[in-house]
Amino acid sequence: MVDTLESRSRDMQERTFCKWLNTKLEANGCPPMSSLVKDLSDGVRLIQLMEIMGDTSLGRYNKTPRMRVQKAENVNKALEFITSRGVKLTNIGPEDIIDGNLKLILGMIWTLILRFTIADISEEGLSAKEGLLLWCQRKTEPYKEVDVQDFSHSWQDGLALCALIHCHRPELLDYDKLDKEDRHGNTRLAFQVAAEHLNIPQLLEVEDLCDSNKPDDRSVMTYVASFFHAFSSMDQAETVSRRVEKFAELMQSVWVSRNDYERRARLLLSALSDIQAQWETAEFTGTYTDAKAHSAEFTTYKQTTKRKWVTERQDVTTLFGNIQTKLHTYGLREYVPPAGLALSDLDATWQKLLDGEARRSRTINAQIREIKESLRKKFAEIANNFEKKLHQISTELTQMEGPLEEQQEQVQEIQNRIPALSEALEEVANAEVECNGANVEENDYTIFTCQDLEFELELVVHSIQKKIAFIENQIVSRNMTNLTPAQLEQFESTFRYFDKDESNTLNHPELIAALASSGIVYSEEDMDFIYDQLMLDYGAVTFEAFINLLVDIMEDQTSPDQLRESFRGIASDKPFVTELDLRIAQLPAASIEYLQNAMPSSPNEAGELEYDYERWLDEVFA
Repeated sequence: MVDTLESRSRDMQERTFCKWLNTKLEANGCPPMSSLVKDLSDGVRLIQLMEIMGDTSLGRYNKTPRMRVQKAENVNKALEFITSRGVKLTNIGPEDIIDGNLKLILGMIWTLILRFTIADISEEGLSAKEGLLLWCQRKTEPYKEVDVQDFSHSWQDGLALCALIHCHRPELLDYDKLDKEDRHGNTRLAFQVAAEHLNIPQLLEVEDLCDSNKPDDRSVMTYVASFFHAFSSMDQAETVSRRVEKFAELMQSVWVSRNDYERRARLLLSALSDIQAQWETAEFTGTYTDAKAHSAEFTTYKQTTKRKWVTERQDVTTLFGNIQTKLHTYGLREYVPPAGLALSDLDATWQKLLDGEARRSRTINAQIREIKESLRKKFAEIANNFEKKLHQISTELTQMEGPLEEQQEQVQEIQNRIPALSEALEEVANAEVECNGANVEENDYTIFTCQDLEFELELVVHSIQKKIAFIENQIVSRNMTNLTPAQLEQFESTFRYFDKDESNTLNHPELIAALASSGIVYSEEDMDFIYDQLMLDYGAVTFEAFINLLVDIMEDQTSPDQLRESFRGIASDKPFVTELDLRIAQLPAASIEYLQNAMPSSPNEAGELEYDYERWLDEVFA
């Protein structure tokens, strides 16, 4: 049984090695061999193979040897060449080849295969058989049906060969559609595809793999080595292509980055220049609203556009650095931007932007300060002039003299100026609104506010009204020839006292109180009649109407004696009255207050004031 396996393995080796040697011969125009024993025996084919494998000439040799010695010379020349190339031959001499010792001949050829085909295979430091096995394992690892553990049993179903082909050239066969149980079909397909598309000679037969209990590992290894070399050259070509492709991609990415840098740098530089030109040509209208609009626009710029530019500048600078780093990493020439687009140009323009921002800020702030100062002066001028006019009117009222009719005309003329002053006060108010709108809180050019002047104007208007009433009352008093000066003064002080709203007229309650303070008391019905009659005759209870009413009352109803009798009645015949007496008499509170102020008084032992009505009446009546 052992002899049979060894014999089958030797036969498989002989066919495989013969085919392998024929690939060398045929590739160089030499006729192929049919038998290793017969064709190598004269040494001619062996010399030809050594010249092909060693890519050199072995010199002169006997190309048609007939004698054994000639054959021995040829074989010996070939063996010496093999030994000179560092190939160690064991237990084989010229006579073994001449005599056709197949076992030793196969050993020699295997040594040549190892030296010229498998020895240069390396994978992770492993060489020859181990390296080739590791390469096969790595390439077939993704295929779950394939488990390469050796160069014998692992190749019997043809799937390992198909996996190697599919791994490198998936377009040549559809691995997923293979019938994983069809050993012969898979092996035949792998042989066919390898021969037709990969230029790998079919060194084995389908039966050598599929029908052998233990395929010869040297034969399988020789054939699989052809796959390694075929795909290695393909990998090298792909590596070269990938290298060129990678370099092209690198250069393209650098080109894109350079263009992007230049484009963005130009846009940023242009934007920085444009905004500065815009600031240089910006004009102010001279109003606070316009200046604040410029300020708000500048603030918005710093919070939006400026921040975008800061980010863009950083990105552009980083992009430039990335370009230089990439070029430096691959040993390429440094990138020099076009004129005006260097980082130094960007830095210089950025510094100009910062200087421009500072100037713009100072210009806006100076404009705002100037406008505020102008508004202060404007308001102060209007307010001060207005106050001068008020002061002038007050002076004119104070210094007014001459006949009453002339004074009356002068006061009327002054009163006619009031509407113009009211309009002028609106101008003051508008100026103050402008100041408030500009946040002007202090003003060293004036001490007046619009409220101050409005109050002073009201005082002036009130003074004019009082002056008019006074003159009118004086004219009325002057015409009352039937009254003594003391009576006129008394009646006038009574009228002024009860004229609470200073309108120079008395309303119904005020009239009642004024009469009662003079000791004149009527029933409610009579009082209504008197008031209505005065309104009918005079249109209002003026000073003139009040004086005439008192004259009528005094002449028709009241005498000093009658008043004394009235006060005695209230005082219960005492020479004085107290506040309690007046209240018991049910005089109006206003009349009581007036009498307390008008009549002379002195405190008694209890500290209560006693009012001397006798003395007061003597002073009032002549």
